[in-house]
Amino acid sequence: MFISNKPNMSNNELLKKESSLLRGSIVKDIEANITGGFNYNNSQLIRFHGMYQQDDRDLRKERLKQKLEPLVTIMLRCRLPGGIITANQWFKINKLATESTLYNNIRLTTRQTFQLHGILKANIKAMHKILNKIELDSIATAGDVNRNILCSFSPKSHISYINCWSWSIKIATHLLPKSKAYAELWLKDKKTTLIKDEPILGNNYLPRKFKIAIAIPPVNDVDIYSNDIGFIAVNKLNKLIGFNIIVGGGLSIVHNDKQTYPKKANEIGFIFLNETLKVSEAIITIQRDYGNRVNRKAARTRYTLDKVSISLFRKEIEKRANLNLSYVYPYSFNKRNDSIGWLKGNDKSWYLNIYVQNGRVVDYQDKLLKTGLEKISKIHNKSFCITPNQNIVITDVRSVSKPKLESIIKTYKLINIKESIHKRKAMACVSFPTCPLAMAEAERFLVPFLNKLEKIMLHNNVHKDSIILRISGCPNGCSRSMLSEICLVGKSIGKYNVYLGGNYEGTRIPKLYIENANEKDILKAISKASKSWVNNKRPNEPFGSFIIRTKLIRPVINSSKDFYSI
Repeated sequence: MFISNKPNMSNNELLKKESSLLRGSIVKDIEANITGGFNYNNSQLIRFHGMYQQDDRDLRKERLKQKLEPLVTIMLRCRLPGGIITANQWFKINKLATESTLYNNIRLTTRQTFQLHGILKANIKAMHKILNKIELDSIATAGDVNRNILCSFSPKSHISYINCWSWSIKIATHLLPKSKAYAELWLKDKKTTLIKDEPILGNNYLPRKFKIAIAIPPVNDVDIYSNDIGFIAVNKLNKLIGFNIIVGGGLSIVHNDKQTYPKKANEIGFIFLNETLKVSEAIITIQRDYGNRVNRKAARTRYTLDKVSISLFRKEIEKRANLNLSYVYPYSFNKRNDSIGWLKGNDKSWYLNIYVQNGRVVDYQDKLLKTGLEKISKIHNKSFCITPNQNIVITDVRSVSKPKLESIIKTYKLINIKESIHKRKAMACVSFPTCPLAMAEAERFLVPFLNKLEKIMLHNNVHKDSIILRISGCPNGCSRSMLSEICLVGKSIGKYNVYLGGNYEGTRIPKLYIENANEKDILKAISKASKSWVNNKRPNEPFGSFIIRTKLIRPVINSSKDFYSI
């Protein structure tokens, strides 16, 4: 059942306003045994509690033919600032995935956390209680709130990394919803102390989702320019002194709607560490007060920033935070992919980065990833770190412990030197069969497509040079595809829009090259471009930079203007 609209307010705004701070009638839906799902309004509200209602679209037609309800299940996304999870927590989550989901796997996400797919409604409460017992939750990992905060994984700058990770937790905690609805609905089975107001997010919460990340130059593994707020670490004499602030990034679009566009964040200024929380609060409350609450397609911070101008936005931050923003410190990025294998941190510990194809933790025929990680979690008394590139790191390994881990790595084939550099740098969203927004395949399409692409690149003699390729099954861009050198965005089954011209560092938006293309046409176009690349590129010139230099694509400088220009 839809809530009727009112002038100057979208349906979602009315829903939030009338939800009793995210409670709605969820209790009644939990108790209803006649259906495996929630009604429309409550299916929107459970997102604020970190869950999405889904159904298996591979089975939808057959179940309809048999006059059965779609196979409705719940996807749960954990809150995990900076991606750190203890080995013991991983062991318990692995057990949950095995015993309490239909798909028996864990999905690592581009927001540096994990998702569990295929949870039946009857099991939701028990799952939240288990999460709570191991000191985890799923609060605010979806919905119109600040979502899971990313933090660069950087063991070679260990002190800065630990400090930045601790700030990701502080910011996340400060910006959490204050409503007790999560605890009341999923943990306590009774009403808790009633909170009447949300002092930061507002009782209507934000106009749209909000994303924050922390980057440690020269590593840009978080794709910092894609976030509503980007904190870029500034170090002096190996000590974190503050952050450069960038605001207003976002990558989603709507097909055939030129009022929507991807945009990289704008530099605002520098802040000292003790100013971090009040600046975070100032920016998020500006978006709360001035974001578009009529048209959700234009409700992200980037549209607010473009509407009011950077200078006015900056002045409003200074006013609300009661400070003067300083000039941005010089910084640069030269890397955003993960280094797979053993890494030596400057804390003298070892870190083992394991490649996870598309973030899907499952036992493959040639790589028993799920079982191998379970074995490691039993003997490793430290933590794991999920990276922003959907891989997983075994952290803080002492030299004396390496032989035990090496034995597990070998037994379960966790490190495969034959995995290509292109696959290790590529990403795809989940898409079919569980995502309700999917227009075309992504995760299931990526590896077969890359196998064909790699043959072309071998033929063109560019197989040793990597290209960053990402695929999104719809224009929402969960795989951060709009910051890749080759970007495929699903248009319909088997058809994609192809964008070229992003750069290796993740600081430039790509531009439309071919529209509504099938796999054959995409491979043909990339083959032609890569052949030109190998014949005419400058020494060490990345593919995306070559595309711009040779004017195959004009660079996107002003997102709202250049992205759609011919």
